[in-house]
Amino acid sequence: MNSIAWIDIWHIIIFTNTILALWTVFHRKRSVATSWAWLIVLIIFPVIGFIIYGFVGRGISQENLFAINRQHHIGLDNVQKMITKAPKKTSAADTSPHARILIKYLDKDQEAPITKNNQLKLYTDGVAKFKDLFADIRAAKSSINVEYYTIYDDQIGNQFMDLLIKKAKEGVRVRVLYDAWGSLGAKKKWFNRLVKAGGDVLPFITSRNMISRNRINYHLHRKIVVIDGVISWTGGFNVGDQYLGRKKKFGYWRDTHLRLVGSASLLLQERFVMDWNASAKKEKEVITFDEKLFPDLDEQDIRQGDMAVQVVSDGPDNDDPYMRNGLVRLMMLARQRVWIQTPYLIPDEAMIAAWQILVNSGVDLRIMIPCMPDHPFIYRATQWYANQLTKIGVKIYTYENGFLHAKTIIVDDKFATVGSVNQDYRSYDLNFEDNVFVYDRGFNREMAKQFKADMAKSTLLTPEMIAKQSHYLRFKQNFSRLLSPIL
Repeated sequence: MNSIAWIDIWHIIIFTNTILALWTVFHRKRSVATSWAWLIVLIIFPVIGFIIYGFVGRGISQENLFAINRQHHIGLDNVQKMITKAPKKTSAADTSPHARILIKYLDKDQEAPITKNNQLKLYTDGVAKFKDLFADIRAAKSSINVEYYTIYDDQIGNQFMDLLIKKAKEGVRVRVLYDAWGSLGAKKKWFNRLVKAGGDVLPFITSRNMISRNRINYHLHRKIVVIDGVISWTGGFNVGDQYLGRKKKFGYWRDTHLRLVGSASLLLQERFVMDWNASAKKEKEVITFDEKLFPDLDEQDIRQGDMAVQVVSDGPDNDDPYMRNGLVRLMMLARQRVWIQTPYLIPDEAMIAAWQILVNSGVDLRIMIPCMPDHPFIYRATQWYANQLTKIGVKIYTYENGFLHAKTIIVDDKFATVGSVNQDYRSYDLNFEDNVFVYDRGFNREMAKQFKADMAKSTLLTPEMIAKQSHYLRFKQNFSRLLSPIL
């Protein structure tokens, strides 16, 4: 075949690819930024781009969506009754009209009721977190429910699994729900050790049959442990050696996690039950409402606390960017400061607009990001946004003492949130996330103290530093930024 014929065939491929790319991207409702990002991929990489799109670009399957949506409200009425019955000592912040604005928004569908009798403990170090988590697991009497994005088959992962096996053999009901893509390397055979001991293990519904369903873009990003329905853990730490600073690549791992005692644990328990039931294949795997899972909380069960807390969860099963909007609503309450920590800084236009409003209103807006990548394209996009935000007056700090993985926001001296949500498109639109919103001045002070300690180990990004960045680095940043809505 002569060269002219090959050119003609190539022209046909390019033309057909372009038409298919336009139809593929624009036939489904999605943001303008995401549409253009996928169009770039599909046109620049003919044929190969469609293979990539087939795995990570399509919407969540209707089968999965139905299984997730039908779990809504299961047990919530009973949980709300127990929250109402639980002892309360209301702190000053949570009764203010200022706070009620946010409380009302987050509970707009009556799925995130305010709870007022909680004790919270803040963890920023993996060694301390796992030490106390393991102590709680050892003391469990009736149930241990575990939900993680990542559980690795490594040193700490095996210690964790061995402890769960021990408790299962003691007669404690142990369940583990995990994201199969986030837990690569932890094979079914590894989890079966727990099943043989009497525990139950399920992959989350969106990571089950990953190849056959050709959708790997919707992750269970939550990190939840609930023990006996009274003690719960959530935040940014997964289960793996790197989260204890044992990986040379990352060095010290700086994250943020919470231990909760009180009625907020009932809401995290309910979140687990809903996620578990959505993932259950067989009727016998489904969890029904059980008093042991959702105990009546009175002063005999827990010491009375005084922190007001809302547990908020979101995912691609929700048509609205509920969590993103909730974070915007939180920050819009600010009068003096908004301090943010995030490992990935790839905000959408709505979040950027909110930050610009805050800066122009005189609010002290600081965002702390890591000094190193764990995903190269994502980090270059993070750098691009850091540069642009610096130009509009946001103070960007680069944490230099290892890898920063914390997902936190501090607003004035009243409010704070800790959870699994990053400041990026993936957390806003694609992942299943949860955050704890705390209405307590004492907790806010503790968070602010830690942020200041982290600033002492960070470098403030300046216009002079941006000007010195090489042309090649800027090229990588610009290219990665174009793909940021799909990273």
